[in-house]
Amino acid sequence: MGPSWDDLKRQLGKVEKPARYVGGELGAVRKDLASVDVAFALAFPDVYEVGVSHLGSLIIYSILNSLDFVACERVYMPWTDMEQLLKDKGWPLFSIESRVPLASFDIVGFSLQYELTYTNILAMLDLGGIPLRAEDRGDSHPLVIAGGPCAMAPEPLADFVDAFALGDGEELVVDIVRVYRDWKKEGASRRELLKRLAGVEGVYVPSLYEVVRDETGTRAVPKDLDGFRAPPVVRRRVLKSLEDAPYPDKPFIPLIPPIHDRAMVEIFRGCGQGCRFCQAGMLYRPVREREPETVDKLAREVLKHSGYDEVSLVSLSSADYGFIKEAVSRLLRKDPCGARVSLPSLRVDSFSVGLAEMLGSSATSGLTLAPEAGSQRMRDAINKRVTEEEVLEAAESAFSAGYSHIKLYFMIGLPGETDEDVLDIARLASRIREIGRKMGKRPTVVVSVSGFVPKPHTPFQWEPAVPPDELKRRQRLLRNALRGPGLEFRYHDAELSALEAVFARGDRRLGAALEAAFRKGCRFDAWPDQVRFEAWAEAFRETGIDPAGYAYRERPRDEVFPWDHLSSGVRKAFLWREREKSREALTTWDCREGRCTGCGICGDFGVAVRLAGGRKGPSFEAGR
Repeated sequence: MGPSWDDLKRQLGKVEKPARYVGGELGAVRKDLASVDVAFALAFPDVYEVGVSHLGSLIIYSILNSLDFVACERVYMPWTDMEQLLKDKGWPLFSIESRVPLASFDIVGFSLQYELTYTNILAMLDLGGIPLRAEDRGDSHPLVIAGGPCAMAPEPLADFVDAFALGDGEELVVDIVRVYRDWKKEGASRRELLKRLAGVEGVYVPSLYEVVRDETGTRAVPKDLDGFRAPPVVRRRVLKSLEDAPYPDKPFIPLIPPIHDRAMVEIFRGCGQGCRFCQAGMLYRPVREREPETVDKLAREVLKHSGYDEVSLVSLSSADYGFIKEAVSRLLRKDPCGARVSLPSLRVDSFSVGLAEMLGSSATSGLTLAPEAGSQRMRDAINKRVTEEEVLEAAESAFSAGYSHIKLYFMIGLPGETDEDVLDIARLASRIREIGRKMGKRPTVVVSVSGFVPKPHTPFQWEPAVPPDELKRRQRLLRNALRGPGLEFRYHDAELSALEAVFARGDRRLGAALEAAFRKGCRFDAWPDQVRFEAWAEAFRETGIDPAGYAYRERPRDEVFPWDHLSSGVRKAFLWREREKSREALTTWDCREGRCTGCGICGDFGVAVRLAGGRKGPSFEAGR
């Protein structure tokens, strides 16, 4: 059993931020677990204030608790002090709502948002009393599933997760709990459950596949289980329209400030920009917009039930929403909602600056733009279709609007990058600073730089990452060029980028290294002050893994990837064409402009770009 409330209260004073573990938030749902057919633990492998800000988890939580036969409760990764307290007291990791042990749930579902949370997943299973490896679980143990973007390249976790949910979760998670309910009532074997789940579109069960390695690469081939074979290719689930999709209008209100402390409304899903480094832009195709009337209604409902004084209109590129000005105007001017409106992402253009003015963004808080690369050649290579003139015009518009603080996001280590391209970042930032000075400002230009990590299902999945020593050299080059008043330089840890690159393109062999690192105490690897690189190096050595082979090796065109049996809907041939175009610095248009790019998702998956207001999307060319 989990700790009693009295026992927990007596101990929580020993840990940082005890409110992470007490539950009872406004809007949280607590059902009688004994009265439902399926008890589902929604597990987020990071701390409370990160997990409660994740919109996808909130959507799944709301959907599951709307079903009368399901109770869904939450569990987050405890911070290191609480993990030690659990061990000292002999308490299992418990859910927030009812404080019952993780092992007592029927299903434990993890959200896979980032590769550097994988050791936290093993820690949560271990603290919850669940065997780490899927092969060691019996009929009495929970079904361990995982979904999210990393589920589309899940082989490093294949030994630990029973089934992966691929793609949009709104309908898929309902299918999964229904299959589980029926299986549980029949009392069939665990293997039978896995076979039934493999028959659900969008579910990948790794234990039903055998890994084959040869000179062409690594492939997963379905096993023959008494005449049963899982699908040779598992296609991700795609929600055809957001307009009627369930959406949580009564969010729970965290007890301590989350990292995103505001109401959220998803205005569209997908992205047509086609940036060649961006995994999300490929995985969430096609673009599906909500109608502006629906956006307005949802925003007001969420604000009414939450008490927030700010609502964020979220998507991968919110300024690309066809009715963004109308949506903002409805909430702020036509019929004021009484709250601020914000956007999480803006294009690098004057339109976005004008939009920021309309939103009433504080000029003192600054404006954030993402040119991604300093030179035009590199922006064209990554398909970031913005010119230097547009960047400078956006900066001038921002200064004219009263802004004096501009933050710019860039990547270094991109395929084909030279030192001159790196120095062009400093040159561009200096030109922006000079524009501000000429307009009588005392500008601050912050250059924030991350290291490029090649991601599966993108045109750059064949490309190597830059080793840490070389990435650090480029960081030094840029830092030296950015010296002077009004210029600030921030950068991500090069070793963290390297570790991410290993697991982003990993196969099942990495499971042994992952478990070894967990046994050595690795936790919170995404946190620079917590990651233990020496422990990771030891884990790789002990398990015979060469990280460089995963991170720094360029792949040939015909290599079979460990994720090729999982289809995002974007054809591999299209990704290769985009990779070749990047080498010639040729750009590809946004399919929302009316021309199909031939990525394959619409024709192969029977879906379509859905634009608000009856605007027509492209006519797909299935044979391209």
